[in-house]
Amino acid sequence: MADVPRGHRLPIVVAMGGNSLLDPRLPPTVENQFAVTARAAVPIADLIARGAHLVLTHGNGPQIGFMQLRVEISRQSVHEVPLDSLVADSQGALGYMIQRALRDELRRRGLPSEVATVVTEVEVDPDDRAFAEPTKPIGKFYGAEEAAVLQREHGWEMVEDSHRGWRRVVPSPAPKDIVQFGIIRRLVDAGVTVIACGGGGIPVMRDGRGNTRGLEAVVDKDRASALLAVRLGARRMFVTTAVDAIYRDYLTEKRTALRETTIAELRALEAGRHFPPGSMGPKVEAAIYFLERGGEEVVICHPEALAEAYDGRAGTRIRKE
Repeated sequence: MADVPRGHRLPIVVAMGGNSLLDPRLPPTVENQFAVTARAAVPIADLIARGAHLVLTHGNGPQIGFMQLRVEISRQSVHEVPLDSLVADSQGALGYMIQRALRDELRRRGLPSEVATVVTEVEVDPDDRAFAEPTKPIGKFYGAEEAAVLQREHGWEMVEDSHRGWRRVVPSPAPKDIVQFGIIRRLVDAGVTVIACGGGGIPVMRDGRGNTRGLEAVVDKDRASALLAVRLGARRMFVTTAVDAIYRDYLTEKRTALRETTIAELRALEAGRHFPPGSMGPKVEAAIYFLERGGEEVVICHPEALAEAYDGRAGTRIRKE
């Protein structure tokens, strides 16, 4: 149910994939990440220039993996950092990069440039079955031998991810509530471009007294984005990712891009296991969640094709029917 009192502005939610903030051809230095983020800000600024009021979310899979690896390497020298704190660290670091790059791009165009990052907690159910069945890939891709060593030495659960290599998987519980939603709502209504729910939000639970406690998990960014979009009353949601569209038979030679599709068709393809659980699966689930609760359209596209997708000339457009 949307929390949209009369007179409030209805934004468009843009969920940026964490990989769109990295260039696989370049070392993942902070300097290079800033340069890549500056490029990613251009199509976002294009939409704002057209009058779109945006709320941005972003993934953090590669970045949280780098942070987790630092923890593992340095565990004999410094204290360990739990996963919920690492998600918070990534929200601050990536939010800083995005807001700085976007603010500078908007300023160069002479556009209003108020951009703010909200470090966002997302409440989950501590009894969610996801804690017993980790599925969310984080971090870099490894070869089979490297993955076996990490599994043996660090106890990581590793899976082969869409024929691209092996990655660590962690629990990914469903989001129930956005703790800072009221703050996000007020900023949106004030005309600020808000960056929220980074990395899916910091996973927290409430105890019997209502206090919050962080959990060792990663909430899926697209599911959290869909929840945020529903509560804001958004009509459109864009999800940028490493592929240019949703595909039928993606991992086969018969793969076919879907340029327009519906909930019914997606459910049929889900039943046929066309969408891997750690990659396109959550995006499809998030799209269906959003559309069934008041959303009108979801578009999945490449980051650089965002403006074309906005005009219906790129990506996959998903509607109710």
